[in-house]
Amino acid sequence: MAGAGEDSRALFGAGVRAALEAWPALQIAVENSFGGVHSQEKAEWLGGAVEEYFFRNEGPILSYSADLELEEVEDFLGELMTNEFDTVVEDGSLPQVSQQLQTMFQHFQRGDGAALKEMASHITQRKCKVTATNDGAATDGVCPQPEPSGPDSQTIKEEDIVEDGWTIVRRKK
Repeated sequence: MAGAGEDSRALFGAGVRAALEAWPALQIAVENSFGGVHSQEKAEWLGGAVEEYFFRNEGPILSYSADLELEEVEDFLGELMTNEFDTVVEDGSLPQVSQQLQTMFQHFQRGDGAALKEMASHITQRKCKVTATNDGAATDGVCPQPEPSGPDSQTIKEEDIVEDGWTIVRRKK
């Protein structure tokens, strides 16, 4: 049975990495080297750090009440983006990514490898290539599925705040 647990943990890790790789705010930060010359390495490290964060804060197997709250996951991801990439994420994506990660971890805790695989596959299929430009445009639109339009669209706008050295990622208006 230990093999099944190890497989499930590997699936959780793959799901975490898929969610982070599909996250436009992180894509922009890496593409523009907001984390310095080692931005790509930091993004890869981020996957392991997030995975470890869930395991360190895991509650008892049968009691989900001790699990991380969504706000705690959001705060953790926000701090990592701030500390590692000098980026403040304000595009509304932190709750979405946090929810994906939390849901995947619940599947892991239940030993539901099939749901983990399905979720990671779905995230990977929906992944879009995002590019930030100097004028604030954000996507070059390489998506396997059409992007949503309207007020809930996830088009990202990036601005550099020179005075403080911070980068803020916002939803394009």
